[in-house]
Amino acid sequence: MKKTLIAAATVAGLATGAHAEEKNLVTIVTSAEPQTQLMSMVLTMQAVQQGAKTHILLCGPGGDIALKDAPASVTAPQPPRDMSPQGLMGKIMEAGATVEVCAIYLPGKGVGPEALIDGVGVAKPPEMAGAMLADDTIIWSF
Repeated sequence: MKKTLIAAATVAGLATGAHAEEKNLVTIVTSAEPQTQLMSMVLTMQAVQQGAKTHILLCGPGGDIALKDAPASVTAPQPPRDMSPQGLMGKIMEAGATVEVCAIYLPGKGVGPEALIDGVGVAKPPEMAGAMLADDTIIWSF
């Protein structure tokens, strides 16, 4: 609960650029809703552009964003800038963010890592938990 309150309180600080360069951000995307997925990427890109070290964790329907053979919902352009969740995620990766799917996502789909787009990995639970527990980490969940 404390981590959630801290995350909510610091969203305003990142949005204004206040000390973003000192922040570590973990964005967790579980939503199947394309607009929510895209907005998670829009806000994450803003944090990256403001200097936050960023890690994106995709779980459940959110993991579909990382698939080579992704559903149209994650690849279809959306207004107002005709960007898709997967397309913007690619730009975030190019900017240096780490992107991983949950460790149980691929086995749950019945596929292996070859199903993921280049550059997306599989999260290791001990490392991911450590990153999320770090005092200097902000967690955004969509």
